[in-house]
Amino acid sequence: MTEATLSANGITARYFETAAERVLVFEREVDEEAGEARTAAVAQNRDGYAMLMVRTAADGDELERYYGFDMAIDHAAVLLGVDPVDLPIPDEAADMGM
Repeated sequence: MTEATLSANGITARYFETAAERVLVFEREVDEEAGEARTAAVAQNRDGYAMLMVRTAADGDELERYYGFDMAIDHAAVLLGVDPVDLPIPDEAADMGM
């Protein structure tokens, strides 16, 4: 199983694979005192090329599907309240999308 973690700009990206999916989860600490965090996840079926699902968390509700990785990353950034260029992308996740 492939796993990778990368942190930058106050955001941690964790990539992992399950038997069914490739998953990239972003977590951003919003309020350190309250310990609140925002999360967003991008998932892709492992059975070849498939649309990317944007979720509230790795196992969260699906919000939208995209063909392109860049569009899914844009949506994840909106959920986190950051600019898409601020999201760290582990090399293992760079080829997600169609």
